[in-house]
Amino acid sequence: MKKILNRLILISAISIGLTSCKKDFLERSPTNRVDTEVAFSTTKNIWLAINGIHRAMYNQIFEVQSQGGQSGNMMYMDIMGDDVVLNVSTNNWHVAEYQWNRHRDPGSNLVYYNYMFYYVIISNANMIISKVDNATGSAEDKAILKGQALAYRAWAYFQMVQLFGERYVAGQANSSLAVPLILEPTTEKNPRNTVAEVYAQINADLDDAIANLTGYDRGTNKSHLNINVAKGLKARVALVQENWPAAIKFAQEARAGFALMTNAQYSAGFNNYSVSEWMWGSKIQADQTNSFYSFFAHMSANYSSGVIRTNPRSINSKLYDWIPATDIRKTLWDPTGKNTSFPIPTSTSARYPYMNRKFRVADASLSIGDVPYMRSAEMYLIEAEAQARSGNDALAAQALYPLAVNRNPSYVLSTNTGAALINEIMMQRRAEFWGEGFRFYDLKRTNSVLDRTGSNHNAAVASKMTEPAGTKLWQFLIPQAEINATNGVVTQNPL
Repeated sequence: MKKILNRLILISAISIGLTSCKKDFLERSPTNRVDTEVAFSTTKNIWLAINGIHRAMYNQIFEVQSQGGQSGNMMYMDIMGDDVVLNVSTNNWHVAEYQWNRHRDPGSNLVYYNYMFYYVIISNANMIISKVDNATGSAEDKAILKGQALAYRAWAYFQMVQLFGERYVAGQANSSLAVPLILEPTTEKNPRNTVAEVYAQINADLDDAIANLTGYDRGTNKSHLNINVAKGLKARVALVQENWPAAIKFAQEARAGFALMTNAQYSAGFNNYSVSEWMWGSKIQADQTNSFYSFFAHMSANYSSGVIRTNPRSINSKLYDWIPATDIRKTLWDPTGKNTSFPIPTSTSARYPYMNRKFRVADASLSIGDVPYMRSAEMYLIEAEAQARSGNDALAAQALYPLAVNRNPSYVLSTNTGAALINEIMMQRRAEFWGEGFRFYDLKRTNSVLDRTGSNHNAAVASKMTEPAGTKLWQFLIPQAEINATNGVVTQNPL
């Protein structure tokens, strides 16, 4: 954990904020040993620390082009699923992940990133949680700062436990190992906690976050975590744990005040977090451009990166075929690969069938666009799925209807029941969140098979066309660097 603590990126933000960019402070106090008593002595300074975490969500930390903060995980999770298609292997970004090679290599930058990035967030959150009560400032600010830090810590552990732990199974002990629970600033070597223990801590943190964030008005700044985001995270966690009543309750409460997008907004490029439906996201400023490691340098249709010029991301043809012709989402992909109304970066850029225009940069000279982490559409789908899996078919259909008819004006209230209704809801979820980082998680939590067959996935590129549910390959390996650094206190997953 010492290596992680040395990456306290929020300290850099604090240093800059405290000194108005004066170099002398940075030179006297290197970023890996800033006097934390000074840095966290006031709530004003701790606000800078929170802003450091917000920026970490889209910043490059590990010097790998495809790992621009949380967007790195988002791309990996969809590329390892069945809905995002890589058309060629000549541009090798994400190809090894697409082939399911990297997450089972303990020396790969994929497992290192997904382990260390979230511990950077956790370490920063721990500093705030441990220091804020004794800082100078108002009780209101202290509660808001602690609430956001608790929500970040819960979210980061939730991301990790789903990757490095076995699938959570309701009604079972869930006693297999996940990741170490680090709940205070420390350099001690901590062993891995169980899946059950990690989920218990996640829920405790979110409950505390909700209590602390009650009444907090973040204004228009959706990079900050408010009570709606904390409740949205509770809904996500409850869905994974098959706690259907909690999933329904928190999904309903979380989406309050976040109206669904209009069809015009939906098809405008997914680059603006000010639209009503976005609950949480990163606002990327023009002077904070993250060039080729941004989300939009890999997933957009029109930024001139090598990835997009040669290997634009496509949708699974079977999923595309499922989407009704009157659904606005149908317009986001070109099944022919010849539709010239679909933007490409240059006149010589490649076109492929089922290529996307869901994500687009507003300025083709910049790779920036706001990145979505939570939308109210998800909350409708969580409620619908939880109702359906509870056996409440009529309530599930009613929960699904507002979203489905918003995207497709011709949609009528579903009359499906049982497994057919659950399948409809899951297909809606796949169409809705293509490219937003949900698919691997969804396959794992539902104990589903990876099946890329019978579609436009090319076996010569994908290599991995199927994987049975529940095998050890659904579990990421622990980075060998962490095992070595802890002298084996942190142990490896089954090889």
